[in-house]
Amino acid sequence: MVHSALTALHDALRDLLGLALPASLILAALLLSLLLLGLLDRKRAQHALTWLGTRTPALARWAGAALLLGAALLTLNVTRRAVDLRLAAQQSARYANAADPDGGQTVQVAPSATLVERRTYTRSLLLPPEVYARIRVGNGWEQLLPYLGGATGTVEDLREGFTRTPAGLRYTRAVTMLSERPLDMDRSAVSADLRFVDPAGGRGTYYAAAFKASYRFRNPMRTPATLRFAFPLPQGSGTLSGFELTVNGQALSASDLLNGSVWEGQVPAGGQVNVQVRYRHQGARAWSYQLSRREAIRDLDLTLRADRPAKFQRYSLFPTSQSRPALGGPTTLRWQLRNAVTAQDVAVIFTQGNVRETLTKVHLAQPAAVVLAALLLLGWAVTRRVPLAPLTLGAALLALAVGFALGGVLTAYLPIVPAEAGGCLAGALLAWTALGGPGAGRRLLLPLLSCAALPLVFLTGGHAGLLVTLLAAALLLLTLRGARALVPATP
Repeated sequence: MVHSALTALHDALRDLLGLALPASLILAALLLSLLLLGLLDRKRAQHALTWLGTRTPALARWAGAALLLGAALLTLNVTRRAVDLRLAAQQSARYANAADPDGGQTVQVAPSATLVERRTYTRSLLLPPEVYARIRVGNGWEQLLPYLGGATGTVEDLREGFTRTPAGLRYTRAVTMLSERPLDMDRSAVSADLRFVDPAGGRGTYYAAAFKASYRFRNPMRTPATLRFAFPLPQGSGTLSGFELTVNGQALSASDLLNGSVWEGQVPAGGQVNVQVRYRHQGARAWSYQLSRREAIRDLDLTLRADRPAKFQRYSLFPTSQSRPALGGPTTLRWQLRNAVTAQDVAVIFTQGNVRETLTKVHLAQPAAVVLAALLLLGWAVTRRVPLAPLTLGAALLALAVGFALGGVLTAYLPIVPAEAGGCLAGALLAWTALGGPGAGRRLLLPLLSCAALPLVFLTGGHAGLLVTLLAAALLLLTLRGARALVPATP
């Protein structure tokens, strides 16, 4: 990051040097105007020089404050560009010094239960004697089998051949096929707990998910039958840990998981099958539970807990209930469906912006916060009759900018929220010390803290506009209240 900061500083200084020529031209024009004024009106020129001489110390102090404000803005610009370059290099780097999240938008497809049936189909074909005599196959009738077609589908057993009868040559084919009849789940209880993690170094936010589900279905036949249960592995989940699938209390050992985890067993007439599934994984941004087909849902109870605000994909199933603790905590979303027919899915999107985009918004708001601090501190000092020297004001603005820059540097070592919050707090503390600390700075603490906290509103996830409006309204009311003291009372 040091190299990026030096590069950004070099570019910023080059831009400032580009302004030297216009500034020198303006200064030369002012000097030429003063010289012409002295030639045309000596008395007025002497009066102007006297006025400038008496006000030069004050103008120099305000010029120094302006230079300190420019240094503060230059510091913030360098920091913003350095952090952006670091994040860009980090995202495009082939190697990293920390683990990246191994999951993305996770989609868990609902499992399926089927009844496995075996059915035998028999087909018979009689060829008259003149037909097989004409084709002259003799006793090699089996040579006709490739021309009679093959069986399609899942074939368990196939028997075919020719038999010579008095009526002619008889062809017989007996095919035993496997078929699967879908079964409805009597009960599906699903829960997912998502805990979001903000890794250090500005890496993407992800969530650690704990999935747990129980399913119950039964054999609808009056005789023992073979049932099959298929649980698809989640899509976009990365590495699964602690994966367990238990059927009627017996753990199923996973082998070939190309089509998910599949169980097949003999179930007595009317017997029930209870399946429990659990696993952990990492994901990001979204989580979905996808129904595999349009089916009758007898009893679905899905609970999702997340410690981030959630939105719902359009045309997806909206939760039947939502709850959030009054003192803060994870939000609980619940979908309860009974005797329903639907093809919609549960699809939840979490309001989290891109890390690089969020930091850009925060760092673009910091120069505005410094300029606003200059105006508010001046207005506050005038309305409250607090003495405020120009250089003291400039030093406070530069100190506030240094704290903001510290927050940008800390994003390489800490998660975004504590890094930027620590930088804003450090900037407010340094600026308060420059204003006089517990003495004169105590009366200017409120506008200073408001401006220091302004960039943090972009870390709230979609509520920046509301918070900025409320903050501006509160400061305006307090400023007007202080301005009333300057208005003389009417007799």
